[in-house]
Amino acid sequence: MTEQGNAGPKPGSRTRRAVLFGGLGLAAAAAVAGRDEIRRGWWLLPGVSKPRKEGETDHAGVGWTAASPANWRRADRPEDYRVDRIVVHVTQGGFQSSVDAFRNPWHKASAHYIVRGDGHVEQMVRELDVAYHAGNRSMNERSVGIEHVGFVDRPKDFTDAMYAASARLAADVCRRYGFPADRTHIVGHSEVPGADHTDPGGHWDWDRYIRMVREALAAPA
Repeated sequence: MTEQGNAGPKPGSRTRRAVLFGGLGLAAAAAVAGRDEIRRGWWLLPGVSKPRKEGETDHAGVGWTAASPANWRRADRPEDYRVDRIVVHVTQGGFQSSVDAFRNPWHKASAHYIVRGDGHVEQMVRELDVAYHAGNRSMNERSVGIEHVGFVDRPKDFTDAMYAASARLAADVCRRYGFPADRTHIVGHSEVPGADHTDPGGHWDWDRYIRMVREALAAPA
């Protein structure tokens, strides 16, 4: 006969030790989650922000024109909001008219970058900050918006130089924030939940673009 003091636990029962260590595991997980929330919360406090310089850009070789502060929200990404998406747009207009629109406080929209047909890239909002480009607050907070000059129904607007410059930019964004170059993380404006836009449209060559982004990502930084 087995003595009561040495009897093992009944099948399916939990010992006091298991409960204790299970509780400690939950407490440790909660502590880690709490630290992450505190860290994120710190960057959400008024007056807390990273050092900035006027005209500073995030991608080598781009120009800078500041969008109106009414068209974006100050943030400290990725400390306060994780960045893991790129949203591809088409301007439905020319380069200068798009720049002027983002500078206009009544426009209420902007993007981080505009890519021109000749391969020139203009940055208008720092990646630190939340640009109003996707029509979806959550997507705005987690993404970088890249506009491409042209019209969705004019495939000639999507030049080799545009694809190449945009792919290098997208690869740089993927590299710096550590997310893959795929169709889950690089999406069109029309694919954003709740979006009422059709860009980049059926003439945008997604297979070519993703391949070029991956090639740029594999190349030396």
